[in-house]
Amino acid sequence: MLDIHFIRENADLVKEGARKKNVEIDIDRLLVVDEERKTYLQQIEEKRAEQNRASKTIALAKGDEKDKLLEAMRHLKGGMSELQEKFDALDLEWSKLMLAVPNLPSPDTPEGRDEDENVVVRSWGEKPQFSFTPKPHWELGESLGIINTEKAGEVSGARFAYLMGDLVLLQFALVDLVMKTLTSRETLSKIIEKAGLDVDPKPFVPVVPPVIMRADVMGRMARLQPIDERYYFEKDDAVFIGSAEHTMGPLHMNEMIDEAALPIRYIGYSTSFRREAGAAGKDTRGILRQHQFDKLEMESFARPEDGYREQELFVAIQEHLMQALKLPYQVMLICTGDMGKPDHRQFDINTWMPGQDTYRETQTSDYMGGYQARRLNTRVRSVEGDLTHVHMNDATAFAIGRTLIAIMENYQQEDGSIRIPEVLVPYVGKEVIRRPA
Repeated sequence: MLDIHFIRENADLVKEGARKKNVEIDIDRLLVVDEERKTYLQQIEEKRAEQNRASKTIALAKGDEKDKLLEAMRHLKGGMSELQEKFDALDLEWSKLMLAVPNLPSPDTPEGRDEDENVVVRSWGEKPQFSFTPKPHWELGESLGIINTEKAGEVSGARFAYLMGDLVLLQFALVDLVMKTLTSRETLSKIIEKAGLDVDPKPFVPVVPPVIMRADVMGRMARLQPIDERYYFEKDDAVFIGSAEHTMGPLHMNEMIDEAALPIRYIGYSTSFRREAGAAGKDTRGILRQHQFDKLEMESFARPEDGYREQELFVAIQEHLMQALKLPYQVMLICTGDMGKPDHRQFDINTWMPGQDTYRETQTSDYMGGYQARRLNTRVRSVEGDLTHVHMNDATAFAIGRTLIAIMENYQQEDGSIRIPEVLVPYVGKEVIRRPA
């Protein structure tokens, strides 16, 4: 959430930020509730101090005087209860309004209504040229026997798939590539030097996080809504995660971190889940838009002054990985209307999919500033002893399914086989995926 002091002093800026993000929030009502809440809180504190003084007097009184003081104390407690009830109602409304306020977009975020107004920052790679009409991944996967959505539909329902054979080996090759890249100080130093960044090449800590989390903690991450997209377990008040960052972000919830420990970086691998409630009839073929999918996700906690540079590092890592696979892509700066409520600045990488004749999103990078950390109560203590909230970044290293699609469609051959990217051959142990004899 945003700091209430900031909202009080910059109400018009906060209103404009919400407008740009197409978020409806009554900032004026929030300010009225905030003022009333402060008034009642002050009255409660005054009554509490009066109670303390009265208690000391009663302890020394005797006889009729003590009875009169006790009667006055009962009236005082009654007034206190009434004040507390009014404060609690205001505090609940205040909390709901505060949690609904979106993060402010960064100054360089383009204003726009939807994804059509996102901006291409740069492009890399040449689109492959084919002497034949390239096939979409679902046709390649079916013919090679490495994707089975038909049987998955019988067993689990729509938007599920069995990955089979060499495609599974390719998936874990991607996992191995990411883990070796992000845990190597030497490799990170080379990525940083190439990108011209001034950041610490501190390696990432590998994490296999829980895939179920408490709904209230997902709410503190500002990722619970829209709830229709989540698999929610009412009996447990818990949800399936939609990304590893959902349970990595709270790793330091309610903690105070020494500045010397920052940056803290994690690379998580998890199965993720999304109901895709708003995608009926969209991308139903193949494995592009599934209810269950695997992701490798980066998460970092940094000093406020290092937040932007951490995001630039994450994007540089994403580009390094895509270039290692030799997949053509575009880096997109996401406009205000297409970015998430907690995001301050967002980049996406869209990768060329020749079987679909279009670029599709394969990675995203979200910089939240202190927005999530304030909700999670994750703070940093400076060397001088000052306290502030850490700044948080998360980004996709690989969305496994979409990266497999990109490899299949860009590396397909006329006979229906698929070449394996050179960088992954040592992990897979072969150069071409063919249908088993």
